[in-house]
Amino acid sequence: MRFARLGDPGREIPVVIDDGRHLDLRPITPDIDGAFLESDPVGLTRDALRDERLSELPGAALLRVGPPIARPSAVICIGMNYAAHAAESGSAPPEVPIMFLKTPNTVVGPNDDVPIPPGSTRTDWEVELGIVVGRRASYLRSPEEASLHIAGFVTANDVSERTFQLEQSGGQWSKGKCAPGFNPTGPWLVTPDETDHRDLRLRSFVNGEPRQDSTTADMIFPVDHIVWHLSQYLALEPGDLILTGTPEGVALSGRFPYLRAGDIVDIEIEGLGAQRQRLVATDVR
Repeated sequence: MRFARLGDPGREIPVVIDDGRHLDLRPITPDIDGAFLESDPVGLTRDALRDERLSELPGAALLRVGPPIARPSAVICIGMNYAAHAAESGSAPPEVPIMFLKTPNTVVGPNDDVPIPPGSTRTDWEVELGIVVGRRASYLRSPEEASLHIAGFVTANDVSERTFQLEQSGGQWSKGKCAPGFNPTGPWLVTPDETDHRDLRLRSFVNGEPRQDSTTADMIFPVDHIVWHLSQYLALEPGDLILTGTPEGVALSGRFPYLRAGDIVDIEIEGLGAQRQRLVATDVR
């Protein structure tokens, strides 16, 4: 299934996309949040479709597309999870997953404007496969258990400010990852039964010019390993978002210019949908 949220920020309406129709999910859930995702969302939605309890949302095509999940309790990220990206960053491939955090309020709609932080000259793009947690995961015994805890997958852009991340960080990365709008997510949450996360094509473009073009098959640490590994160090809650790393082709490589106000970034993952962001200057008052 494909779930989405439509409407103004903070007032998004949950929908399921069925045969091109956007069907209002509010008869069965107030939002696509942790409570819904841990309660068999596919089964509940199938029952509601069968019983004809879901009606088409009027004017859906005219509404803003919000992030397909309500604000998560955590956004956990994996760094340098593609060998070629590690190389372009000047690092050897990691032997264990590198974890850092983004703040939950970075999660915005897939087509929302992205403000460049004041003084930034090194704002960068990163197309990433996102995992949405469906069941609490803590101290999983093996990677094989991970699939039972995944609600679905999303397209994500891990926008980064490289000076903040690498030079002003004090050894951590999160300063360069948490500016407002730095995590466009969506357009859809696609459930595991409708996608094979093991080999999805990821691409990014800036002003129509190709940047990244890879596949999730090139991950160093695959999805199940990431979820299992993280569960050894923290509890993953329903609705949490995990970003799984980006392939080569970012501005940090030195091959491309960093983003400036007016630039357009397009991000897409096979089967999970496409995004488009316009970079804008931050209005500081």
